[in-house]
Amino acid sequence: MSSENEKSDEPEQLALIRETVRKAKVPRAKPRTWRGAALAKELPVARVVVNKGALHLDQFFDYAVPEELDEVARPGVRVRVRFGAGAHQVRGGRREGGRLIDGFLVERRAESDYSGPLAALADVVSPEPVLGPELLGLARAVADRYAGSLADVLQLAVPPRNATAERKPSPEPLPPPRPPEPGSWTRYERGPAFLDSLARGGAPRAVWSALPGPYWAQEIARAVAATLASGRGALVVVPDGRAAARVDAALTEILGEGRHALLTAEAGPEKRYAQWLAVRRGAVRAVVGTRAAMFAPVRDLGLAVIWDDGDGSHSEPHAPQPHAREVLLLRAAHDRCAFLLGSTSCTVEAAQLVESGWAQALDAGREQVRRAAPLIRTVGDGELARDEAARAARLPSLAWQTVREGLKTGPVLVQVPRRGYVPRLACERCRTPARCRHCAGPLEAPEQQELRCGWCGRGAPDWHCVECGSTRLRAQVVGARRTAEELGRAFPAVPVRTSGRDHVLDSVPGRPALVVSTPGAEPVAEGGYAAALLLDGWAMLGRPDLRAGEEALRRWIDAASLVRGQAEGGTVVVVAEPTLRPVQALVRWDPVGHARRELAERAELGFPPVSRMAAVSGPPEAVEGFLAAAGLPADAEVLGPVPLPVVRAGGPRRPGDPPPGEQWERALVRVPPGSGAALAASLKQARAGRLARGGGDPVRIRVDPPDIG
Repeated sequence: MSSENEKSDEPEQLALIRETVRKAKVPRAKPRTWRGAALAKELPVARVVVNKGALHLDQFFDYAVPEELDEVARPGVRVRVRFGAGAHQVRGGRREGGRLIDGFLVERRAESDYSGPLAALADVVSPEPVLGPELLGLARAVADRYAGSLADVLQLAVPPRNATAERKPSPEPLPPPRPPEPGSWTRYERGPAFLDSLARGGAPRAVWSALPGPYWAQEIARAVAATLASGRGALVVVPDGRAAARVDAALTEILGEGRHALLTAEAGPEKRYAQWLAVRRGAVRAVVGTRAAMFAPVRDLGLAVIWDDGDGSHSEPHAPQPHAREVLLLRAAHDRCAFLLGSTSCTVEAAQLVESGWAQALDAGREQVRRAAPLIRTVGDGELARDEAARAARLPSLAWQTVREGLKTGPVLVQVPRRGYVPRLACERCRTPARCRHCAGPLEAPEQQELRCGWCGRGAPDWHCVECGSTRLRAQVVGARRTAEELGRAFPAVPVRTSGRDHVLDSVPGRPALVVSTPGAEPVAEGGYAAALLLDGWAMLGRPDLRAGEEALRRWIDAASLVRGQAEGGTVVVVAEPTLRPVQALVRWDPVGHARRELAERAELGFPPVSRMAAVSGPPEAVEGFLAAAGLPADAEVLGPVPLPVVRAGGPRRPGDPPPGEQWERALVRVPPGSGAALAASLKQARAGRLARGGGDPVRIRVDPPDIG
């Protein structure tokens, strides 16, 4: 046929197609209302959880299933539905109108509990089932525990769809590996028995006090390998991508390629979703990842592991703000699987698990601890007052000597509590903090420039101390870059490297160098650091927070764990008052004993984790009205409210901070053990009622707030 004939036939063909579509009794183009379309003959009702995080809409909604979607509308798939149509928008016995939103189909039913007309499913986005009953049950439990909505939890649990990754098949699952050798687990008294129990299909629960050094990642990998050998799956949650990379390398070394998935944000959306689908489809039975991996749908979960549960990265900043430790505890209880909480330090929550008998302590003997830990030396206020070097500079003589000796054999780590140049200043004579005369904010000298307020930004060129009249300032807390400059001048032939929030180093060579780092950003040194300085310890201990001592000890032990053992000459100098309990715990390398004493004190005072607590924050009148209307449990106790710091416009904000410039208050509501579920339910119901009555509600609720101070 010639091209002329093809062109002349086109109008006739198009007219024929239009006429055929016009005569056919089928619904119009998607997204559609399926007006007049036949419904599925079996199970014509779909129960859907819609992507609406409002608490007063935290329920399932029923939709009619058109016959065309009957085959693909299976439980667990993503769907599109019309939401928000009023009862008056009914045509032909079917509800119409509303806005198209996403959701998940959770169940097919023969009948609906709703007596009115149903809207139809608009579309099935993908036939891939991504929401199984186990994940749905976990999400519901997390939402109830944290007074949140199921839709918000599912936003955290199910990653966004990537069509390219979804079209690709997952690899075939590999057979279970052989049980691993105990390796460095022999250093722990119950280590080999723990691995043996995992390999035999047992469900041991342990709080693991890991020895300092580089072996913790390999030890986690051996626990995972033992679980896989029993034919079950394993899940490992770590605080950051650097830790995930170390466990990933250890798993690859012990298990080989293709037996585990790495779920981190650095992987990118397509690769991450492909890995998640491989886990969901059962192609991979082991997962290691950061916070979001706590919801990974591992089949036949046999072991849940969390490393360094005291790290703030494990706390989700998005609603309802669950903590990875608590989510994994829920999974361990629901799936009756093994549980391993590991850290070189020990949180009060971990100590409570052992104290209650829910988990067993998994630690090493004192001789092993002495061999693995470095020598800890302290410098207190008395030594600093008598030390000429400490008065002239910020480092005492002992610190200079330790750095000088350490640089002969390897790198030296210097931990500084703050980044920047001179974040905080005080009067040189009486040590009174330098404050802004306008807003009482802290004065700063960024980049060695003129004084300005850290809150309102006003300059303070004519500052003088309100207590003694002095015009001279000293660094109250010196930043990491200022410390790097000072050390660079003191040791001009030695390279100085910095690691902090803006630029975090993963590792450094084993050659002599000075590494200045903020807490949590310490790079790993090849062969370990020869020495470490922990500066300005009082700055971390002096924070007005319930967890200040626990957090300071955790930061110190994390840094000291990167130093060589005492037998290899490793030395750590901490500049803090030696008589304080966290400093003594560091010297003895006894984080478990410190956590137990903290737990006993909190039990006497009624603070978490012995009690359950929730924070209610908002404008003063809103907080007062909310607490008055909420049906709190009879044994609930309200602490406060107290004013929150005003956030300046353009300044840094943390999740949960009030809007810039607004004065908010916070009240703490605590209940004794056993009433946590009732507290969460009452807070959720009260807020849902306020939202249902219309208008935006400025009140914010956080169950188990990380900061109480």
